[in-house]
Amino acid sequence: MKVKATDSALKLIEELKAQHGEELLFHQSGGCCDGSAPMCYPKNEYMVGSSDVKLGEIGGLPFYMNDDQYEKWKHTDLTIDAVKGIGGMFSLDNGTGKRFLTKSEICLVVDNDNKKN
Repeated sequence: MKVKATDSALKLIEELKAQHGEELLFHQSGGCCDGSAPMCYPKNEYMVGSSDVKLGEIGGLPFYMNDDQYEKWKHTDLTIDAVKGIGGMFSLDNGTGKRFLTKSEICLVVDNDNKKN
């Protein structure tokens, strides 16, 4: 699984950094409250737990997902976009007129056990 961001998302990330500082992180919501939106938080206001998996970074910010959700999505590549709308209730994009959106693409899974030689 890989995570990347569109130019629109990167621009919104830079705006949030300018407003809230560089110490931010993303966590992919698992469906509670704000659906499955990528949420942006100040690092000191979100406790990353032992069950969180770091998928990579976007805009220089770490991007996490809960390990249960990761097991279901591990064969997908994620693209984080920013579109017009209302951000997640607890996410820093709320109130900007834009919201982060996760787009996914299923990756090809190679079954090495059934490969023909």
